[in-house]
Amino acid sequence: MNLAEIDRSAWAELETAAIDPQSGFRFVNLCSVDGSGRPQARMVVLRRADAAKRTLEIHTDIRSRKWLEIAKKSAATVLGFSAVSRTQLRLQGIARLHAPGSPIAAEAWDKLSPWTRSTYAGGPPGDATDGETAAPANPDDDADGKRFFGVVIFTAESLDWFELRRADNRRAVFDYDPAGALTGARWVNP
Repeated sequence: MNLAEIDRSAWAELETAAIDPQSGFRFVNLCSVDGSGRPQARMVVLRRADAAKRTLEIHTDIRSRKWLEIAKKSAATVLGFSAVSRTQLRLQGIARLHAPGSPIAAEAWDKLSPWTRSTYAGGPPGDATDGETAAPANPDDDADGKRFFGVVIFTAESLDWFELRRADNRRAVFDYDPAGALTGARWVNP
């Protein structure tokens, strides 16, 4: 594959991951920086990818630390690895927050299943509990969860693609402008 084909293939894999729960890139790491300047990484579900705009959509509770960290510093990294294709994708860019009631959050909320909606009800992420399993939220009463539901739209500025092979690993870097157009592509040493 040439560089243009690799770029198209990587974004096609991300678009597929957003709709295929079995995809290797369905779960990716979203990395932000906390108030002490320490990197923070957590697994998130990739909900949507748009190759033309170079964006990824992630859903989260607005009470989470990642939401607070991104609100203070929008620079972020998304890292994924597919064991099937033996490919690592590391995207660097800007994360933008869409709070409850925003058009983007409202549209995303309307597409969620009742079970997924219920996961946003309850206490804030990271709060102490007694270790017991909480009673499941009533999926028919999702108003509480909706007020805590936010969307993170990550716009890639660059993609570092790495293919792990038995011999002769390959790596390439791609750069994008704010509208998503490819502005640079080059092979680099793995």
